[in-house]
Amino acid sequence: MPSRHVAMIVLLASLALGVCGCKRQTARATPPLVDTIPPAEAAPEPPVAPAEKKLESPLEPTPNPPALVVPPAKPAPAKPTLAPRPAPPQISPRLSPAEEAEAKRRTSQDINAAERNLQSVYGKQLNASQHDLVEKILGFLGQAREAIRASDWARASNLAQKARVLSIELINLL
Repeated sequence: MPSRHVAMIVLLASLALGVCGCKRQTARATPPLVDTIPPAEAAPEPPVAPAEKKLESPLEPTPNPPALVVPPAKPAPAKPTLAPRPAPPQISPRLSPAEEAEAKRRTSQDINAAERNLQSVYGKQLNASQHDLVEKILGFLGQAREAIRASDWARASNLAQKARVLSIELINLL
C-alpha cells in the first residue's frame, strides 16, 4: 500500500506540473505601421578593373584594399547669422549739476545704509523669505553700482533707495 500512495503522489505531482507548468510564451511583433518603405537609392558602384577582381581568402589580409569612391557631399544651405543686437539706449532725465550732486549724495547714503543693515544680519539664521529678501537687496545694490558706472544717477538713486527700504524691512522681520 505505501508504494501505491507513493505512485499516486507522483502521478498527482506530474499531473499538476503538466497542467500549470512552465508555459512557453512567444513574443509576437506588432505589424508595422507603414506597409512598405521605398528602398533607398544606392549610389552606383565604380567599375572595377579586371586586375582587381582577384579572389582572396577571407583570412588573408588585403595588401591594397580598393579605394572607396564617395560622391561629393551637397553643401548645407547657409544659415543666416544674426548680428548681436546693441543694447537699447538708457533713457534718463537730464539732471542739473545741483540735482546730480543731490542724487550722488542720496545714492551714497542709501547704499551705505543698506550695507550697514545687511552687515547686522550676517551670521544670523534666516528663513527662506528673509534669505530671498537678502538676495533682492544684493541685486538692487549691484544694479545701483552698474548705474553709477554708467553715470545714470537718477536710476542709481532709485535702485539704492529700493535696497535701503528692503533692508529696513529685513531688520524689522528679525
